[in-house]
Amino acid sequence: MPRSVRSATRFSARAAIHPALLGLLLLALLWAIVTPPASAADASFDHLSVGFVLDGAHRSAACEGCHAGGRFKGTPRRCDSCHGVAQMPRDHIPAGRDCQSCHTTAAWAPVARFDHGSVAGRCAACHDGRRAQGKGARHFATGDDCTQCHTTSNWNLGRFDHSNVQGNCANCHNGVQASGKGANHFTTSRGCDDCHSTRGWSPARFDHAGVVGNCTSCHNGVQASAKPATHFPTSAPCEECHSTNSWLPARFDHAGVVGNCTQCHNNFNVAGKSASHSLTSNLCEACHTTSLWSPVTRVDHNEVFGSCSSCHNGVTATGKNSGHITTSNLCEDCHSATTWTPAKVDHAQVSGSCASCHNGTTATGKNSGHIASTSLCGDCHTSDVWAPARVDHAQVVGSCSSCHNGATAEGKPSDHVATNAECDLCHRTLAWLPASFDHSSVGSNCSSCHNGVTATGKDATHIATSTECGSCHGTSVWLPARFDHAGVTGNCASCHNGTTATGKTSGHFVTSLECNSCHSTSAWSPISFRHTTANYPGDHRAALSCNSCHRSNAQSVPWPYAAYAPDCAACHAGDYRPGEHRNASVSSLRNCSGSCHRPGPEHRVSDRSWD
Repeated sequence: MPRSVRSATRFSARAAIHPALLGLLLLALLWAIVTPPASAADASFDHLSVGFVLDGAHRSAACEGCHAGGRFKGTPRRCDSCHGVAQMPRDHIPAGRDCQSCHTTAAWAPVARFDHGSVAGRCAACHDGRRAQGKGARHFATGDDCTQCHTTSNWNLGRFDHSNVQGNCANCHNGVQASGKGANHFTTSRGCDDCHSTRGWSPARFDHAGVVGNCTSCHNGVQASAKPATHFPTSAPCEECHSTNSWLPARFDHAGVVGNCTQCHNNFNVAGKSASHSLTSNLCEACHTTSLWSPVTRVDHNEVFGSCSSCHNGVTATGKNSGHITTSNLCEDCHSATTWTPAKVDHAQVSGSCASCHNGTTATGKNSGHIASTSLCGDCHTSDVWAPARVDHAQVVGSCSSCHNGATAEGKPSDHVATNAECDLCHRTLAWLPASFDHSSVGSNCSSCHNGVTATGKDATHIATSTECGSCHGTSVWLPARFDHAGVTGNCASCHNGTTATGKTSGHFVTSLECNSCHSTSAWSPISFRHTTANYPGDHRAALSCNSCHRSNAQSVPWPYAAYAPDCAACHAGDYRPGEHRNASVSSLRNCSGSCHRPGPEHRVSDRSWD
């Protein structure tokens, strides 16, 4: 802005404050009227003398540049007379007013005042938080422009447009930013806009689905309507019968009703007994229930007037059905008023055979577990005593086990021989015992029966063995038996004693050793025997034969030179040569291998050079 304009503005401000300066200004204006226009050379006029300060480029400007008319005549021109709109900065607020409307020449920035009336464009073009203050951090989320709610003359006294508010009502209507639910608002988890409208807050559309608590918390006659005076007496809450979606018709729960049935069921308030109702002095609840009116839970025949057939005629009450037994009896001959079923049946009045009723429809027939038989009921049963029945096996169809299975009839006892054979393979219907026996069908080992209880077991003289009977014996031919020594317990002599089994022959080597010391059950000969006693001279060069020591057919061997037993000299004292042994005595060298013949320079007994 030109300095002269700013000086004039500054002058005006000072004149407003200092009356003395105002007088000087008036003199200057009077001078401008009577004085001819000045040229550019007159720009040296001291405006300060009249209280107007020129600054910058304004100081060298010609008078006509600012003053319209003659010398110092007229008021200074508008800023845009020189400072066109094109000279505004690019980021200047779009405005149609003159510069001095907001700026002063003395202090161009910050602006002295702001007039929103001359601003063109949307508020957010400036109020974006950079050029001017934008929405505060606590401002509610909305897509509206500022002017939708605010005015430039009074920012806080605006109007409110809910249509573009983003988020739910409770974001603002929380009792802090804006008013929330009132103290007497009913308890609900629903959002405000589920019932209320921003255009018309009240009356509200009501949705019971989000209400917390029972009906009477609101429907108490104060906040909302309560039960009318004609409502039947009940302690049940509203929701037991009524629905918030459809108040009528109501689902009825008799459980909370106070009083007896006839208070309501009197054919005036609600339906009572029908014209076809049985003649009785009973109250409704004596036979009916409130949860299930029909069929009745019980009928008290003691209060009914008339005979059975007066009601049980197929119209008022059920009569004889199509499957009823054909009989000339009256109802009460078989049935009881207190207990209709089971009924006492008088077979003397029944017409037809047993099967005409006992066919599984009219009366119980043969059950699924009945014996398969071609006999008629009367062949085995009697009408007086149905069970036990006489059984005629000649008419039975199927195998024995189809009945004798432990359910329909007695089956195999727990100690029966384990077998998959049919009963009649061994037994007969006329004479069950004794039974013929077939081992081929037995499904277990011999000892399960041959245990001395169920059947004959091992006798006292039997070989001691853990082997099953079938390992040696056959069921068709018990003897002779095939023998397996592997399962025998005990020593050989317990059987091979010449009585139970073959023992030692008369020419056998005389010994007390057990048979298996020399023999084996898989190969009786040749024998395999090794001395294990410490007295046996086992270090000899050559393997000695039994006869080298045993001169007789006996286990015991006498020492040739018993005085030297059990040392080498006991057998070899006769082989001793004093000269070769440095004339030492036999007694001193009785243990040949221990005295001289040992590893080292001397040789051992097993060396070939031993003599």
